[in-house]
Amino acid sequence: MDYLEIIGTIVGLVYLWLEYKANIWLWIAGIVMPAIYIVVYYRAGLYADFGINIYYLIIAAYGWFVWKFGRNNTKQQELPMSYFPKRFLIGSIVIFTLLFIGIAQILIHFTDSDVAWLDSFTTALSIIGMWMLARKYLEQWLVWIVVDVVCCGLYIYKELYFTSFLYGFYAVIAIFGYIKWKKMMNDAIE
Repeated sequence: MDYLEIIGTIVGLVYLWLEYKANIWLWIAGIVMPAIYIVVYYRAGLYADFGINIYYLIIAAYGWFVWKFGRNNTKQQELPMSYFPKRFLIGSIVIFTLLFIGIAQILIHFTDSDVAWLDSFTTALSIIGMWMLARKYLEQWLVWIVVDVVCCGLYIYKELYFTSFLYGFYAVIAIFGYIKWKKMMNDAIE
């Protein structure tokens, strides 16, 4: 039993609860959890997941700053939730595709990963999802549903059962998170 994985799972549940509530303190858990999972994923040979947790540490600081100071970062107003701008769709797809292929090639040629394509897929999509969360876009929940379902199966395969449970739970909560954020957005408009 890997106690570090269990601690990471607990911190992940706190993170998820704070994200669901759209609470800015999610970014503190967003620093602690990746610090733990850097070790867990490296030990499991999930090198892209290992690498993305370094990104998560950085984006957590960015996310806190953007959520705290708002869209233009000059006024003391918290960033409101919003819909994903259509103008970013093509760019996001291109960035995802380049990351997906690039990460997979690195994993195939420079590591002993036996899940290079799945690891790359979830990593590339998570990069997009975290950026969307940092900008408080509602549709980030849809990205997380896909990531969480794929990760759940991947972690079962890698025998990371606590982490698999966490991501299965994430997938369910992501559905409710989407519904809650949409309601919060509609209530803010009214």
